[in-house]
Amino acid sequence: MHVRKQLKGGVFSFLLCLLAVMVVACGGGTANNNSSEKAKDQIYVSPIAGVEMIKTLDPAMVTDANSSSIIRMVYSGLVNFDKNLKLQGELAQDIQLADDNVTYTFKLKPNLTFSNGDPLTSKEIVWSLNRALDPKTKSPSAASYMSMIKGVDEFNAGKRSTLIGYSLLAPDPGTVKIILSQPAQYFLQSLAYPTSYIVNPKLVEKYGDKWTDHSSEGAGSGQFVLTKAQRSVELILDRNEKYFGPKPQLQRVVRPFYKSGDVTWKAYQSNQLMRSGVPAAQRDAAKKLPNGQFTETKQLWISYFALNYLISPFDNIKIRQAFALAINKDILSTNIDKGATIPTNHIVPEGADGYNPNLTGPGGVKDTKGDPELAKKLFEEGLKEKGLTRETMPTIKYTTSFTSSAGKQSAEAIQQMWEKTLGIKVVIDNLDWNTFLDVTNNARDNDKAPMIWESGWIADYPDPQDWLTLLFTVPAQNSWNYGHDKSKSPNLAEQKANMELMKKADAERDNAKRMQMYNQAEQQLVNDVAWIPLSQNKQASVTKPCVKNLVDNPMGIMTPDGWADVYISNDKPCPDVSKWAVK
Repeated sequence: MHVRKQLKGGVFSFLLCLLAVMVVACGGGTANNNSSEKAKDQIYVSPIAGVEMIKTLDPAMVTDANSSSIIRMVYSGLVNFDKNLKLQGELAQDIQLADDNVTYTFKLKPNLTFSNGDPLTSKEIVWSLNRALDPKTKSPSAASYMSMIKGVDEFNAGKRSTLIGYSLLAPDPGTVKIILSQPAQYFLQSLAYPTSYIVNPKLVEKYGDKWTDHSSEGAGSGQFVLTKAQRSVELILDRNEKYFGPKPQLQRVVRPFYKSGDVTWKAYQSNQLMRSGVPAAQRDAAKKLPNGQFTETKQLWISYFALNYLISPFDNIKIRQAFALAINKDILSTNIDKGATIPTNHIVPEGADGYNPNLTGPGGVKDTKGDPELAKKLFEEGLKEKGLTRETMPTIKYTTSFTSSAGKQSAEAIQQMWEKTLGIKVVIDNLDWNTFLDVTNNARDNDKAPMIWESGWIADYPDPQDWLTLLFTVPAQNSWNYGHDKSKSPNLAEQKANMELMKKADAERDNAKRMQMYNQAEQQLVNDVAWIPLSQNKQASVTKPCVKNLVDNPMGIMTPDGWADVYISNDKPCPDVSKWAVK
């Protein structure tokens, strides 16, 4: 899913505040134990930085991690991940795949309800999935994550009025059947993405477009209920007493909004918050905090530059390669990130299935320091091929979204690298995060969209399909217009062939062969400069000693089985939460 470009040193707009879960051998945790006496008020306070309000509370509309972090608390899906990021049933207690390799049968857990007590049966599940896929809903993500369901293309083209009774079946209240158009080895993992989560049809039908404003009336079936959403102030989520699984020990989770990650760090220091990210300049100080407050975990998260293939001069492969090779990623990681990131040429991050240790950067460059001389040569050749000079080429506007001083330093460092190496002028366009999402998500088939932008992608599920086929073949995700007919790229045929290779890998049942196919496709994407990968990110954060059993994971998500373990003790220091006390 889309994440804000890292704010350096681990101050991430959403990861600084997520409750993450244990993944054995994948990251450090808060060095807490279960022996401390529990506090009277089981209230957890953790910020959301850099925005005044999350983008959406509707699962069908989610594209970003800020929104996803709340939606995962309020709603449930047929499947989800466990503490070890292994797939398991959530609403489903049993899952069977038929011999045809395309028909999935989900047997539901008994007596499921929404948070207001309304029954949650197969009828509500297929209704929710169909609503997300309905073109009238205008979901930016459903067709991406559920595109393999039979009839989706016809539904979107207006040739089919519904998928209910066709590929989304409810043969009885306790059974759901989903039929795919072709085998997809990653289907169940993609079904764990929040766009597939189940909403209460009664609220949607009662309130129409304003239904999420009434979330507390039984919108979802997750561990928590959203009871307050005040722009620029806070979100409050209370425990769902009707939750079907082990209930959280926390009575309430408070998510106050802060202007930036730098401000959350100061709030943590003054004991206003239980969790914060760590600015790069404060990493040494954070490491010295007692009782294991500092943790750092490598994330399945790549920060990258996207180049719009429809906009000159990035419709030329040599110019794209020149921009990639003009960046010294090692300098960014060492001097600005202070080691909080790992420079990389990869699209699929280290730690994910299908990671290719033998991948090289554009032009066969193996390290991450770039190659300024080769960049200059390629740039000159690219300008000549396009009939341009430095004076006649379009102004390079680099679009980004940052709120911290370190984020600003990083943007300016990259700007200077391009200007010095390529001899051009680069303008930085720093946007509000939600505005940034709007303009970049709408870059598909749009030569008026940003020409080059910096963003991040963190795994929705730990399968290379989430990094490759999803992002570079599905039109709704392929904002950079890779392989687009309008790009007029000389190697367009190669790009299209590479897209087909990814699709074939999706259905390949031999896993070793499947990974080899993804490796080949990724190398071609890097050669084409479909992205300019910059770094793999680490989550550096601090957590108060009173927060128990909170452990970070590589996807930065809280899984349903993790909430039951987390509680607040009387250990000090710990913020005063009396103003949020549950009455």
